[in-house]
Amino acid sequence: MKGIAFDEAWGDDGSFPTYIFIAYQMMFAVITPVLITGAFINRITFKAFLIFLVFWQLLVYYPFVHMIWGGGIMAQWGVLDFAGGIVVHATAGFAALASVIYVGKRRDQKSPPNSIPLIAIGTALLWFGWYGFNAGSQLSADSVSTLAFLNTDIAASFAAVTWMIIEWIREGKPKFVGFLTGAIAGLATITPAAGFVPLWAAMIIGILAGLGCYMAVRLKNRLGWDDALDVWGVHGVGGFIGIISLGIFASTTVNFQSGLLEGNSGFFMIQVGAVAIASVYAFIFTYGMLALINYITPVRVSEEQETSGIDYSVHGEKAYDEGVL
Repeated sequence: MKGIAFDEAWGDDGSFPTYIFIAYQMMFAVITPVLITGAFINRITFKAFLIFLVFWQLLVYYPFVHMIWGGGIMAQWGVLDFAGGIVVHATAGFAALASVIYVGKRRDQKSPPNSIPLIAIGTALLWFGWYGFNAGSQLSADSVSTLAFLNTDIAASFAAVTWMIIEWIREGKPKFVGFLTGAIAGLATITPAAGFVPLWAAMIIGILAGLGCYMAVRLKNRLGWDDALDVWGVHGVGGFIGIISLGIFASTTVNFQSGLLEGNSGFFMIQVGAVAIASVYAFIFTYGMLALINYITPVRVSEEQETSGIDYSVHGEKAYDEGVL
């Protein structure tokens, strides 16, 4: 920010100040590594967590932001990511998978949701905020931002209903938590494609999100990975599907890029290659970084701390004081 006046205009048209753009990018930067934390809750020491947050941002998030959104090498290849399918969701999701494999399982995995109404409130806040992520990524109020807004709503809705129907068929009951999880999967999956695909494609992407992310979570459970909030299954796989869907459904009828359905197989292959590179890099780097941090300070809390709950044992507080209920 050296030499940047608070009212300096950003961009050629001078439509908004640089400081607004800085704040907007800071929002992306802070939420991406925090996504990962849902995967390894109740297992990580706070000191290791702080080190992890700083270096993961510096060595995973920032490089991919530059390579895709900052005119770097992937942008030069022709990679597109409207609001963070690679930059946010694929990198965070596959980093989460590396984290849970490295750290291991919780000793007590029988922890049902503390409050389903709070899950619903959280999902509602995320859904509303996602309009800012996706529509705001156009950096102007125009036809593309409007399309991104509606595509976000449509994909989340179709994914939520798809997930609910699958659980209803498989388990005999339509589950509200599944509906909410499906909505987040749809939001994550449409993110990279929101401003590049027509409305009908958002419906298909939503269905693919509900089906693909549900299957990923089932696979995770079968393999015994203790990803507490299904970060890999919802964000990692969702971002992966979204980038590939962008390669398929991108249309010049709504924006400048054509996809596989319009005969542009080259763009499709670029998208597949980019998301594969990002996912593998995030996984390998995260696993190696946690191993390195463990030499500096223990990554995993002790059995005693985990058993008593790290809210109290590490922070001296309790999130939920049963004594006042």
